[in-house]
Amino acid sequence: MNKYEVMFIAKPFEEAEVDPIVEKVTNLITKNNGTVEKVDRWGKRHLAYPVKKQNDGYYVLINFEIDPTAIYEIDRVMKIQDEILKHLIVKNDK
Repeated sequence: MNKYEVMFIAKPFEEAEVDPIVEKVTNLITKNNGTVEKVDRWGKRHLAYPVKKQNDGYYVLINFEIDPTAIYEIDRVMKIQDEILKHLIVKNDK
């Protein structure tokens, strides 16, 4: 099991509307035998450039621990989510 973090930018919804998106990502991690350590909501922010015709986005950072082979499945599912504008999964080497 390795430690990872995923940062994603959701469409600029209100906080209550972002809850199902965060829950969907955390459920995806736990379904792949991972454990979510921390969910950090950064809130709505202005983007440096438009992404999928959106000027604002809701930032969320999730720290988790999972087997490296499951990262490909998480990345694949996050790519096809319409509510997620961008995402990045990074391995923590701390």
